[in-house]
Amino acid sequence: MRRNGLLAVALACALAASCGGGGGEGGDAAPERVFLSMGTAPPGGAFFVVGSALAEVLNEFGAGFGWNATAEATSGSQENIRRLDGGELDFAMSNAAITYFAVRGGDGWEKAYPMRTVMTLAPNVALFITPEGSEVETIEDLRGERVGVGPAGAGFEYFVGPLLGAHGLTYDDFSPLNATQSGAVDLIADGSAAAVFVGGAVPTASITQASASQDIHFIPFDEDARQRLVDEYLFFRPATIPAGTYRGQDEPFEGLDVGSMHLITSAAVSEDLVYNVTKTLYEQRESVVEKHAAGRAINPGNVVRDTGTEFHPGAIRFYREIGIWPQPEPAQ
Repeated sequence: MRRNGLLAVALACALAASCGGGGGEGGDAAPERVFLSMGTAPPGGAFFVVGSALAEVLNEFGAGFGWNATAEATSGSQENIRRLDGGELDFAMSNAAITYFAVRGGDGWEKAYPMRTVMTLAPNVALFITPEGSEVETIEDLRGERVGVGPAGAGFEYFVGPLLGAHGLTYDDFSPLNATQSGAVDLIADGSAAAVFVGGAVPTASITQASASQDIHFIPFDEDARQRLVDEYLFFRPATIPAGTYRGQDEPFEGLDVGSMHLITSAAVSEDLVYNVTKTLYEQRESVVEKHAAGRAINPGNVVRDTGTEFHPGAIRFYREIGIWPQPEPAQ
């Protein structure tokens, strides 16, 4: 009997730790150590620094839960989604467009992945750029050219593909080149590519770099095509780059958020753990901002924004408690 009782107590403690309870702030005993892994992306991009900032805040303010959060460099959204599904990560950064297709088992995904949103973060405002004076003035002009379309394996095709389609093009209409964002700047600087697709949180370092070294042309979106994308996909939305954001940009640019970064987890992760993580990051959002400006996106109007991936019940519980979860539309 004594052995069975001890086993029951040990099991209860293990379950409490897995839920992020770990003893709480009021207990005398130190909470059980709870290791949390945060998937990001390769160093040098926004995912790595933002994911690292989130992990730091969880460590700083999660002592009562025993959290030990570590930001892991990965290849990005696609790897993160597969590793979340396999239980190798607890939380991860992802592009909302890539997650959108993953949860639906779309092209390139062998099944529908059970991912859930924890919070919607900063927009990813991206576009095609080319040197000023180039013969490429519109997206239609990309036909027959060499075009940089993002790093290999990063999943850019999940938002670049629909964007091209809305303008009547496919990857077969030009020669696609893969490069990192900084590599894309080199491609148009030395003439290896006629145009490149770049972007991220505004201002984006790669566009700042490109405009500092040469005059560049922001290739406009066809307004009808842009509206069709916004109407068809939840992850696309209009985004204006203010005039003066980049050198030589004298007018506002009517662009697109092609898939905000968001924090995701698996549907299988404990509701209590997700609740506590969501609560901690939201309530300590000023500490996130101190580490990276993208933390400003953790605000009532943005954090619950629907990008096409269902929210985790633990996150919904917290957002309902503080009164920011959207109310359902009344029946007609």
